Order: sequence, then structure tokens, then C-alpha cells
Amino acid sequence: MHEFKFEPVQMPAAVEDLRKEVRAFIAEEVARGGFTPKRNSWSSFDADFSRRCGERGFIGMTWPKQYGGQERTALERYVMTEEMLAGGAPVGAHWVADRQSGHQILRYGSERARREILPKITSGQCFFSIGMSEPDSGSDLAAVRTRATQVDGGWKISGTKVWTSSAHRAHYMIALVRTAPKEEERHAGLTQFIIDLSQPGISVRPIYNLYGGHDFNEVVFDEYFVPNDMVMGEVGSGWKMVTGELAFERSGPDRFLSTYQLLAESMRVIGPEPDDRAANEIGRFVAHLATLRRMSTSIAGMLTRGEQPIVEAALVKDIGTTFEREIPEVFRHLIPTEPTLGDGDSYAELLGMTVLRAPGFTIRGGTREILRGMIARGLGLR
Repeated sequence: MHEFKFEPVQMPAAVEDLRKEVRAFIAEEVARGGFTPKRNSWSSFDADFSRRCGERGFIGMTWPKQYGGQERTALERYVMTEEMLAGGAPVGAHWVADRQSGHQILRYGSERARREILPKITSGQCFFSIGMSEPDSGSDLAAVRTRATQVDGGWKISGTKVWTSSAHRAHYMIALVRTAPKEEERHAGLTQFIIDLSQPGISVRPIYNLYGGHDFNEVVFDEYFVPNDMVMGEVGSGWKMVTGELAFERSGPDRFLSTYQLLAESMRVIGPEPDDRAANEIGRFVAHLATLRRMSTSIAGMLTRGEQPIVEAALVKDIGTTFEREIPEVFRHLIPTEPTLGDGDSYAELLGMTVLRAPGFTIRGGTREILRGMIARGLGLR
């Protein structure tokens, strides 16, 4: 049975110094009109802002200097991340590349991939999307049907991926593909590939959401060629790599700070003298936020030590995204405001966009049902 331990992490002085630096950078950006902070930060795509983050060394912070990194600690990257999210900075363009794709390439990619791609990520000029989910597969990644067939010098890929956020604006994708027929061990025969989205044999088709926004895409591969040096790790080891990647995707502050802007603005709207009900809800949210942050920073420490806290990350993601979804539901009843659509900075527009986006929080990165099954297995309950 898995034993959950979220040991506390002490933030060194250098980490707190970095926090002040990032906070000052965000204040400068807001003052110059670089962005409006009342947004779901990591869903806001701004290539120019990502480039400025690269110039300041805020992307790929933990990576080796030879690939454009800063060789800073995971805790330093953590505080940079939470300051960006709490400040509403539009980090969506480089988010996936910095959070998980670049780390995967550093760990499993060829030397050519490291040399060519990682410096472009750290400069804020190279963006990634995620090629895991497929039509009719839901959150069951082991059911992927996109196939790769070995040919001279590489592989030919055919199939379809969905939930590929920002693929229409990204330069690369890391795709999970079946390289061998399904066996009794259904997690075998899967491999990850680095996909250059500018090459022939691939088409990116938009999927519009209910309010007309274009975040998601369907990506179709038709005999798409991938050279051998763009295979990630060993052929057939994709499942192990993708589960490790999901620990990065599921455990960070982006899994409980997506609605932080609404929480902070709602507290300002309610004011310094809330009634009993509002005070109770605000206190509960702040306590939950502090607990989630303790759990998330603990996982950052585990990742620093080279551990793979897959079950712990699933727990943080499940609790964190439930927390994110609850915030708009509670405050739309506490504050008599009619939610509206738009890109302005009014409370009604912030509430409206958050209410629309919130149902997806518990789906992206793994549904509640999948995560709770993982947690139950970890606890020995199934």
C-alpha cells in the first residue's frame, strides 16, 4: 500500500530573493500595459510576453546552461511559477514546453533534439502542445490507436490526436504513439515522438468551444515521417515516460491557481467586512489554498530528488482542480453579479469567463475518475 507523505519544504533565502525579482518583473509589465492580470494565466497565449520571460531567464530555469538554462533549483522554478500565476501573467505560450516537454527532451531526447530545441524554448520562442489523448479514448491513454511504422531512417505515423491545446500556434508536439500491437500488457508497445508541426503529413483542425474560442484542435497524421533521432528514449518505453511527465503536469500550482484571480477579486469586491457566510467561505478557501500549496511544494521537492511521485501528483491534481471549480460556483451566489462574456477587466467578465472554463479544469490532465482510481490503487483499496 502506498504511504502518502508530504514533507514540508523550507524555502532558502535565494528562493525568496527570486520571488521579489519575479514580482517586480510582473509589476513592470502591468505598469507598461503589457497585460491585464485578471485572467486564467496559463491559458492566456502571448508570444511577446513569453519572449520577454526568456530574456529574463524565467523559462527552463533548472536546465543546464549548455542548453540555455540557468541551472537553478526546482524550488526556484516553483516560486517563479506561482508568482506568474498569482500575478495573472499570460504564460500560456511557453507553458507546456517549460512545464513538461522540455524536461522530457532533456531527460530522454537525443543530443540533436537537446541542442536544437531546448535553447529555443528557454529564449521564449518555441512552443509545445501535448499529443496524448485521442478520439473515443477519453482519459484511457493505453487505448491510443495512432500507429508508427518503422521505415528507412525513421518512422511513419498515422492517426489522430485531440485535446491538443494551442497546436495551431505551437512549433512542436510530443506524441504518444503505438509502435507495436496491443498485447496482454496493454501499456507495452507505446513510444513518444517529437513532432515538428511545420513538416508535411500533418494537419491541425480547429475545435471551437461553446463561446467561439479556439484553444483545442484535432491533429491528424497521414504517413508523417519522424527521423530516428526524434524518438524519445527507448522504443516501447513510452508509458513509463508519459506517466513521469504527468507528475509534472498534475502537481504544480497551475492545478489550483487557475481561478486565483477570481478568488482575489471576489475578496476585494466583498470588502473588509464580509457577512458570516462570506467570511466562512473565504476562510475555507484560504485554508484549502495553503494546504494545496504545502502538498504541491512537497512534490516539487520530491521531483528535485529524482523521485516519481505519480500517486501524490494525482491527489494534488484531483483536490486542486476541485478547489478551482468550486470558487466560481460559490462566489456567483455570494456576489449578486450577472456573468458576462468579454475580454475586459470587469468583475462580471472575469466571473463569466471563469464559469465557462471551470468545467474543463477537472478533465484536462486526467479526469477525476481516472485519478481517483489511481489514488485508490495507491491506497490498496482496489
